[in-house]
Amino acid sequence: MNRRPFFLLHSISVLRNPVNLFPLALGYRIPKAPTLELSWHWSTFTSAAATALFPSSETLEEKVSVERVGACPKDSKDVFRSWGCSDSDIAKIFQRRPSLQNVDLANLQSKLNLLSGLGLSSTNLVKIINCRPRFLGSRINKFFDGRLDYLQELFGSREVLLKAIIRNPSLLTYDFYTKIKPVVATYEDMGVSRKDLIAMLLSRPTLIPRTSINDEKLEYIRKTGISRDSKMYKYVVTLFAISRTETIRAKLANFEKFGFSEDEVLGLVGRSPLMLTLSIDKVQRNMTFILSMMKLPANAVLGYPFLLFFNLEAVLKPRMLLAGKIQDMGLLPQIKGPSMLTAFRMKEKRFLKLYVTCHPKEVADELMEFYSSAKDVKRLAESSKKKHNKGFPF
Repeated sequence: MNRRPFFLLHSISVLRNPVNLFPLALGYRIPKAPTLELSWHWSTFTSAAATALFPSSETLEEKVSVERVGACPKDSKDVFRSWGCSDSDIAKIFQRRPSLQNVDLANLQSKLNLLSGLGLSSTNLVKIINCRPRFLGSRINKFFDGRLDYLQELFGSREVLLKAIIRNPSLLTYDFYTKIKPVVATYEDMGVSRKDLIAMLLSRPTLIPRTSINDEKLEYIRKTGISRDSKMYKYVVTLFAISRTETIRAKLANFEKFGFSEDEVLGLVGRSPLMLTLSIDKVQRNMTFILSMMKLPANAVLGYPFLLFFNLEAVLKPRMLLAGKIQDMGLLPQIKGPSMLTAFRMKEKRFLKLYVTCHPKEVADELMEFYSSAKDVKRLAESSKKKHNKGFPF
C-alpha cells in the first residue's frame, strides 16, 4: 500500500499547526490511529502546549473540539449521569440490569437520546428498566422513526403514547410488521374502535403479544350475545383474544359442574366480562360457600355476579357469620332474606354503620370484636400452600 499521500497530508497538517511540532521536538511519536482514551490525553496535552507557547493561536472551534473530547464519558455511569439520572437512579438501574455497566457507550448514548426525544425522564427510565430489564439491550433504534410515527398516529398524541410506553416499554421492541400492525388490524376488523383499542392497550399492556383469534374464540364471542355497540364489547373481545383456548374450555367446564349450561355461562361473561379472569379455584370456593352456607341457588350468581368476585375470607364469610351473631342476639336490623345480598354489596363503612355501630356502645363493641376476629381467620393451610407460577393468569 502506498503511504505517501497519508504522509504528505500528515506532514502538511503538522506544518500548518506549529503546536504539533512541540511533541515531536520532545521525541513523541504521533499515533496513526489513536483510541478514544489516547485521543483524550493527546488533546489535553496539545491544549496545554498551545496555551503555554501560543496563547492567542487557539481558535474557538479548536477549543470547543478539545472540550468535547475531554468531556467524553469514561463508563456507562457517566452516560446515565449526563442524561439526567441521579446516583440513586443509576444504582437501581444497575441492580436490576448489572450488564449495563459494560455496554458500548456510543450505542447506549444513541438509545438514550432517542428516549429523551420521546420525553422520557430518568424516573420513567428506572420504571422501564425495572419492568423490562433487557430494554436497553434490545434494538429499539431499528426502524425507530417509522415505528414512532405509526404509534403516535395510533394513540393520537405524544402524551398518550408516552403513557403507553411507560406502561409497556415493549411497544418499542415488538416486531413492527408481524406483531403490532396485524394485531391492530385484527381488532379493527372485529369492530373495536380506535378509541376503545387505545383504552385496552393502556389497561392491558400485554395485549399485543398475547392476542390470538381462531374460529372457536369467535364462536364463544358470538354466543355471549354481546352487541358491537355495547360498552362491554371491547372487554369481551380482548379478554377472549388474550386468553388461551384450553383455559377458556376449563373455566366453562368448571361452571358446568354447578349446573350451568355453556350458553348461560357465556351470557354471564357477556354481561360481566371480568368473570373470565377469575381462577377456577376462586369460582369453586365461592360457589361452594354460596350453596352450602348462604343457602342460595346456583343461578343466583347469574343475577348477582359480584358474589363470585368478593374475597371469601375478607367479605363473604365474616359478614355471613356476623349475620348469624346478630340473629342469635335478637338484634335489629337483621341480615337475612333479600337484604343479605344488599348488605354483602355495601362498602365496609356503610355496612358497619347500618349493622354494627347503630347499636348501644357495649353491644356495638361486642359485635365489632366478633366481626374483626372473623376477618382475621385465614384460609386453612394457606401458609403451607405451594404456589405454582403458571405465567399469564388467563
